[in-house]
Amino acid sequence: MSQSESNPTQNQSLHNPLAGKVALITGAAQRIGEQMARLLHVQGVDLVIHYRSSAGAARQLADELSAARRGSVHLVQAELLDSDAPALLMDGVQSFRGRLDILVNNASSFYPTPIGQATEMQWHDLMGSNLKAPFFLSQAAAPLLRKSRGCIVNLVDVNAERPLAEHTIYSMAKAGNAMMVKSLAWELGPEVRVNGIAPGSVLWPSQGLSAEAKQQLLDRTALRRIGAPADIAQALLFLVRDADYITGQIINVDGGLTIQQ
Repeated sequence: MSQSESNPTQNQSLHNPLAGKVALITGAAQRIGEQMARLLHVQGVDLVIHYRSSAGAARQLADELSAARRGSVHLVQAELLDSDAPALLMDGVQSFRGRLDILVNNASSFYPTPIGQATEMQWHDLMGSNLKAPFFLSQAAAPLLRKSRGCIVNLVDVNAERPLAEHTIYSMAKAGNAMMVKSLAWELGPEVRVNGIAPGSVLWPSQGLSAEAKQQLLDRTALRRIGAPADIAQALLFLVRDADYITGQIINVDGGLTIQQ
């Protein structure tokens, strides 16, 4: 009997390079964040799930995943716009496992801000959730990620390159997020890889898009259909598990939306 055959944990890690790693996912209680959490968990990743106000959904997800693998999920509630949020989240990571391999900056605010109606409060919220919060959380997580030679994945948006009508502040914030991916990849290399995923029409937002606007987006998409959270989760899995020589890149998962001029 070989050494790997006599050690089930080692044998599992040989077949699954993510087994035993730890991921922090912001905004992971619902929608795309939930799907990413589920897929990483299936791959053997232990999770620190951040949520802001979705306590019920977060607890339900944690209970379900923990039933499959006891002690594999830790919940942290935080308002990411608060200045103490990065330290609070990292305290949660330290108390849970004392290590971090994957940071997924997923949490985001999204709503229209038509010119002439935009407010400073909307500016602070959209810039804060899409730009400020992921930057300062990445900065706080960098020491642990360097130690584990881990990675960061930001959820960007195709509108970082092509502005969405009446969403000027959001589009500007996501453009900054896209540059963050490239800048952090340079600053944190060679120990930490940093990449991004730019979804196109994947789930409709709860507000801000009329039925006509949704149809116009689908008509401009090569695949002529809306995407699913699983499409984003699969891209995440590729970046964290299979892309050891990819950093500073943003993958468009948009059904071909951005190939249109």
